[in-house]
Amino acid sequence: MKASTARQGKAPSFAELYTPKILTVLREGYGLPHLRADAVAGLTVAIVALPLSMAIAIASGATPAQGLYTAIVGGFFVSLLGGSRFQIGGPAGAFIVLVAATVAQHGMDGLILATFLSGLMLAAVGFLRFGTFIKFIPFPVTVGFTAGIAVIIFASQIKDLFGLTLDHEPGELLEKIPVLWGARESVTFAAVAVSLGTVAIILGLRHWRPRWPGMLIAVALSAVATALLALSVETIGTKFGGIPSSLPFPSLPNLSMDRIMAVLPAAMSFTLLGAIESLLSAVVADGMTGRRHRSNCELVAQGAANIGASLFGGFCVTGTIARTATNVRAGAHGPIAGMLHAVFLLLFMLIAAPLAAYIPLAALAGVLAVVVWNMIEKPAIAILLRSGWGEATVLAVTFFLTIFRDLTEAIVVGFALGSVLFIHRMSRTTAVASQTPFVGRDEADAAHPREAYNESAAANPDVVVYRITGVLFFGATASIGSVLDRIQDRNKALIVDFSAVPFLDSTGANMIESLAHKTHRHGVTLWLTGASRDIRRVLLTHGLKKPFVRYASTVETAMSGVQRDIDAKLSAA
Repeated sequence: MKASTARQGKAPSFAELYTPKILTVLREGYGLPHLRADAVAGLTVAIVALPLSMAIAIASGATPAQGLYTAIVGGFFVSLLGGSRFQIGGPAGAFIVLVAATVAQHGMDGLILATFLSGLMLAAVGFLRFGTFIKFIPFPVTVGFTAGIAVIIFASQIKDLFGLTLDHEPGELLEKIPVLWGARESVTFAAVAVSLGTVAIILGLRHWRPRWPGMLIAVALSAVATALLALSVETIGTKFGGIPSSLPFPSLPNLSMDRIMAVLPAAMSFTLLGAIESLLSAVVADGMTGRRHRSNCELVAQGAANIGASLFGGFCVTGTIARTATNVRAGAHGPIAGMLHAVFLLLFMLIAAPLAAYIPLAALAGVLAVVVWNMIEKPAIAILLRSGWGEATVLAVTFFLTIFRDLTEAIVVGFALGSVLFIHRMSRTTAVASQTPFVGRDEADAAHPREAYNESAAANPDVVVYRITGVLFFGATASIGSVLDRIQDRNKALIVDFSAVPFLDSTGANMIESLAHKTHRHGVTLWLTGASRDIRRVLLTHGLKKPFVRYASTVETAMSGVQRDIDAKLSAA
């Protein structure tokens, strides 16, 4: 078997980083059984994606047709070019808040332009190989902002869940709640019945018939009941005039510089959230299947999907965890399942578009109510709250900033807090201790014949030996440096053992350099032992060479060198 690149210690080639998974699957051999499995999985996912795509689009301030355009075009490109075998792309609930805010501020053309720019940014992030770093978002941050998004999405659906009549619905949660409460007299009981019935059918089928497409069945039954009983509830037909039966002709958005600068912050937010969501979804698929995705290839595919969706009037595309998990459970073999899911959605538009006009908005709101309940990772929240004050603080700050401030700000602040917490904990694992490295001559001769030294050197009070344990980085240099600086002028030699230091950053190297100059001024010989090749390279780069410092493989070797110096001085005297 051919050794992996990682094992060989070589950097992966361009082809290894950016070859779409579909090519890998086809090279392995793709037959009729594989196609059959992918077709079944693709149809299953399309049935789930159909009501979700329209519901997410409506909640985002777009049209249900745009939700389908996004799922069809974006989903096809995500699977065709992506670095994951099972990723399903399309509109995601996590984007509802950002998309709705962008539509309110810049209009629909601004949303499409922001999606186009986000596609370019995602592709650039992938080609610059930043995908690996995006996966370093702390777990409490992802749990916190997902739960915060769920709360905001649910608040956005209260109007349709209760059939409220509003002149204007504010976007901010604190402004929205009083307006919704003020409209409580306009509750439409037919809408409440439809939304509750939709939720009940979805949950009932999930319990009694988990393999059935609960969301699609619930929406279809709600549409039939609305039409037969002539319920006075708002439908896709009454609000949007239905959906078209074909894709629009592709066209570029307005690329004027003024317009680009106006929507650039929104595009950057789309890029950040899209990268996080897509890679998180790919990681979930890896955990379910034992496969490994190519993160940078996946980001490039997400970029192409967003560009493609914007050309057809769609909006943000990302990897969707629920639909990706459905794809895996349905027995998909590879990316062709995701491509077929897009084809099945297109066939729905071509054949059954007129039927969508009868779908009540209350039913789609019920679908999203179930989705947001599932978005809140309740077991994970309970675990994080029990894990300690650090995780709980990062979770709470991210959650509340998401709700009351801004999603991008929540992610940045949460990441910063998580990083500070990590640095604090890492600094506490790094320690320095004084050592008495006595080894008898017989032991030393047996283990290291050339490194034996006598008792006078090992027991010499003028020789100080310190052993550093842990990562020597900027968070730990202050405490380590204060210990090492305690050397006295009477000391003849200082030995610092690096054998238990796995990593050294520039701040740590600078601290050792300052120590070397200080010992040199005091006439103390500084020995550095046990440094790995990488650590020694960093030290040499910072100027740690003779006469300021000497290197040895072990403390024993350094002690032998100290003894030779002592003997040489005694002979000279």
